[in-house]
Amino acid sequence: MDDQTKLIEQTAADLKTSLTNKVIAFNLNREQIDDPLALGAIVALKKRLNPAALTIELTDAPTLDEIQRYSLLLHQYGMKLVLDDVGTGTNTYDNIKNLLPFVDQIKFAMQNLRMSGQANQIPELLAFWTNIARQYHLEMVLEGVEDHHDQLLADKYGIKIHQGYLYGKPTIPV
Repeated sequence: MDDQTKLIEQTAADLKTSLTNKVIAFNLNREQIDDPLALGAIVALKKRLNPAALTIELTDAPTLDEIQRYSLLLHQYGMKLVLDDVGTGTNTYDNIKNLLPFVDQIKFAMQNLRMSGQANQIPELLAFWTNIARQYHLEMVLEGVEDHHDQLLADKYGIKIHQGYLYGKPTIPV
């Protein structure tokens, strides 16, 4: 976790602009978020990065008790909680529907469907998940935006938060 917080701090420093209106998001797996030391490091990181917004993306669907605990802790420090990769892997609707009241965003990863040969299902699944986001008053994040066509697809469904190679490839700060 120390390496991850150092990398996030370096990234924030590399922005070379005010952190106001900036969002820094990073993934945590179940082991990391269950580690009390990791949660303490996240809270300390948020305080150091203030006023930047810090968003925690859960890569594994937690239990209902866990999501309630994570939600309470992160929200009291002004951080958002995201369920990553909805619609793929274990993050199916049936597995996460009871968790939705405790998160702020859901993230739909088009690249997961492309890599598994299911790209033709993207429009149908995107329609489903944007409807779920509206029902639960959640922000929707579209991951895997690689070209103008993907941007138009996001616009069609009213998705304002995009992530993908169209906007730049990830780099490690030096």
